[in-house]
Amino acid sequence: MPCEVKPRFVVLYGSQKGQAQSIAEGIAEEAEGHGLVADLSCLSQNEKYNLEKENAPVVFIVSTTGDGEPPDNALQFVRRIKKKTLSTDHYKHLCFALLALGDTNYANFCNCGKTIERRLQELGAKQFYATGYADDGVGLEVVVDSWIEGLWKAIKGALSKMASDGTGPLKGNAEDSAKEAPDSSIPDVQLNLLSITDHQNCDSVRASVDTDSKFASVASSSASATSDLRPASPAGSTGLASLPGVTASVSTSAPKTHTGDAGVPHVALAVSLTRSPPPLSESSLNVPALPPSYLDVSLQEVDTTEQIVGPVNKETLHQVPISRAVQLTSGDSVKTALLLELDISAYPTMAYQPGDSFDVFCPNRAAEVDNMLLRLGLQNQRNHHVNVSLRKDTKKKGARVPSYIPPNFPLLFVFTWCLEIRSVPKKAFLRALVEHTGDDVQRRRLQELCSKQGAADYNLFVRDPSLSVLELLTAFPSCSPPLSLLIEHLPKLQPRPYSAASSRLRHPGKLHFVFNVVEFPACSRRPAGRRGLCTGWLVDLINPGPVFPGKDESYGSPAPPKIHVSVRSNFSFRPPSDPSVPFIMVGPGTGVAPFIGFLQQREEDRQKNPEVVFGETWLFFGCRHRDGDYLFRRELEGFVSSGTLSHLKVCFSRDDEEATTSQPRYVQHNLLLNSQHVTDILLKQNGCLYVCGDAKNMAKDVNETLMEMIKTELQLDQLEAMKRLAGLREEKRYLQDIWG
Repeated sequence: MPCEVKPRFVVLYGSQKGQAQSIAEGIAEEAEGHGLVADLSCLSQNEKYNLEKENAPVVFIVSTTGDGEPPDNALQFVRRIKKKTLSTDHYKHLCFALLALGDTNYANFCNCGKTIERRLQELGAKQFYATGYADDGVGLEVVVDSWIEGLWKAIKGALSKMASDGTGPLKGNAEDSAKEAPDSSIPDVQLNLLSITDHQNCDSVRASVDTDSKFASVASSSASATSDLRPASPAGSTGLASLPGVTASVSTSAPKTHTGDAGVPHVALAVSLTRSPPPLSESSLNVPALPPSYLDVSLQEVDTTEQIVGPVNKETLHQVPISRAVQLTSGDSVKTALLLELDISAYPTMAYQPGDSFDVFCPNRAAEVDNMLLRLGLQNQRNHHVNVSLRKDTKKKGARVPSYIPPNFPLLFVFTWCLEIRSVPKKAFLRALVEHTGDDVQRRRLQELCSKQGAADYNLFVRDPSLSVLELLTAFPSCSPPLSLLIEHLPKLQPRPYSAASSRLRHPGKLHFVFNVVEFPACSRRPAGRRGLCTGWLVDLINPGPVFPGKDESYGSPAPPKIHVSVRSNFSFRPPSDPSVPFIMVGPGTGVAPFIGFLQQREEDRQKNPEVVFGETWLFFGCRHRDGDYLFRRELEGFVSSGTLSHLKVCFSRDDEEATTSQPRYVQHNLLLNSQHVTDILLKQNGCLYVCGDAKNMAKDVNETLMEMIKTELQLDQLEAMKRLAGLREEKRYLQDIWG
């Protein structure tokens, strides 16, 4: 008998931190179970796909990074399709679907996905399935799971239509297979996504879902990248639903016995991370398919013990000393803000400009690493070398050994410098843990937490409190995952970026940065709370402790502590190259940091070039208390005295006298009070606006305020005001450096 040829489709992804890639890989893996074959490629792998000749359906999974920019591995593709020389029928043969990942805490929500969608349509491509816009602000899975669930019918419908038109990728058996499903044109496959994907309606999403540096907040991304919806098998079953291509509804009501709680009625159990009352405890569950294992990990005993000295060296990575530490806030402030000065004089290649940022490479806390090794039963193998290789029998599409796991390094090094052990467990990881959990009740609860029915519990007990892998494993003591599972599912330990808060002209050989010490509150599984990984580590490094403003003390003996850093140029967040161009800066709290560099540089330039005409400069700064956390107060007032800063507008949200008067409380209120001047600079003088700080609240409020100001000053309706503001972004005159 001839071998049946399965119909194919193409999956292309653009991913910055791995979430879009993980979803794309999940779709490719699930394809076989639906009688399809997926060709998986990254958008940067030009040699593996050719859209100009592609006659199969194409599925794009793309994320957005920075200020609405494409991921690094999608940048060239976006530039290629945006070429104006392409004709309007360039992709008339192409049919596609697109899933865009974004975060509504940022202004340009899913901008990369929207750009690709719009441009493909302009070039004649047709969509066979409605675009999904997944919001990391409420959890990607809210949209991703439903979108993928409907994708299979849409692909088969597209294949059927292409086969009937004679344009499909395969004939014969492929056509018969495609006819298993009816034609799923866009009107037929709408998932009612409008209510959950339109970023202007995200409040309704937040209401329906129980939710939860330069990124001073160092909590890892908590969105689930789970993309496979095949349910798992209950404990003790045949395991049929775990096999590729088999879908089943799992009826796994809670076991009648519960270790330590025998005889307690279900209705008396309070919901918690490890327990659920009815109806969830008695519901049938739809859980992700078991992610395929793809790594073999072995430990090799060695004769010598190696000292952990830092991350694996790179050409751009430098170990520099902390020469000074200053506490910028008073002792009774709600937040503790610190300024650190790095001595980079020995590294002339570490040139930076105002507006640039740099990465700080921090290790996991030693106590947490020790506890993790103890929990895994590997404390006696901590100095053994780790060898990682691909499993020969793996069914994972595009499987490869993680590049951030160096060969023949100690296990202690891998857990200290390579893996983000504080990462929030994704649903796919929870699903994998089920297979290594001995207690029936705990196994069932893990199934609930990764299921559709348990989405609210997952958000409430795992995602919202940023529960770490170690905290989860502690809560489920019968779970004993192998080391390979941890290396497969734990993400890379990412460096933390911070804005440069100085100018090399003012401080040659020095680099300043500012941060708030992040505090994670206590929760049921974290009774003592904890500090942010990087900010807590930096505080621990400072010895002696930081000095308060007004004092000038530097580290002497013993030798100052050193940290590993790498400069990140930010060419889009720089002061105007023309000094005559006026600009406005909005930076409450530690968001003022890059603007200190702006103003230091400008003051030096003014002193060296007294004949040059410099444009106006405005700074809108805000904090809680004038006497508690008015960062850089003396320096900012000095900039005003010298004429470097034309206008300094400050506000204090928690001072009693401010709260009882008509004084502005937040930076957006001060912007409104100066609406005419601000809009005149932006719309008539071709000036620039820079915003730095919190994305979730401040940046959103500022954006809405700017829109209202433009609407009022120019007498425009809402849509036209939005267009004018969008125009400022496109002209790179409204720039943001924000974090969640």
